[in-house]
Amino acid sequence: EVQLVESGGGLVPPGGSLRLSCIVSGFSFDDYVIGWFRQAPGKEREGTLCIRGSTVSSDVADSVKGRFFISSDSAKNTVYLQMNSLKPEDSGVYYCAADRRVNFRSCTLYGGSPGTLYSMDHWGQGTQVTVSS
Repeated sequence: EVQLVESGGGLVPPGGSLRLSCIVSGFSFDDYVIGWFRQAPGKEREGTLCIRGSTVSSDVADSVKGRFFISSDSAKNTVYLQMNSLKPEDSGVYYCAADRRVNFRSCTLYGGSPGTLYSMDHWGQGTQVTVSS
């Protein structure tokens, strides 16, 4: 069974940093695209960055370029999202998701609801990030 479990969310002041972790199980780490998505209240879910194995996709959301970074540790079956220079508009629920067949070069598009055409197959439960003073 494919499982993704996020952790590391919390309250951080503007300008601060936070690192999210996603522990994955039930599939081969190198065969799936794993992405970080986020959803603010009243807004659609947005993709930020994706990785497959240790290769980072060139598809990066403009809103996080130069501030957010994705990495992986295959020995720990964990994907990380390092978030720097955080802004209040970065607040929301952050999800990691995995899919074996999505287009790696446009992976951030797959934030749709599960079961829809543009959605990753497997999703974690999410972790809340709040950027506020």
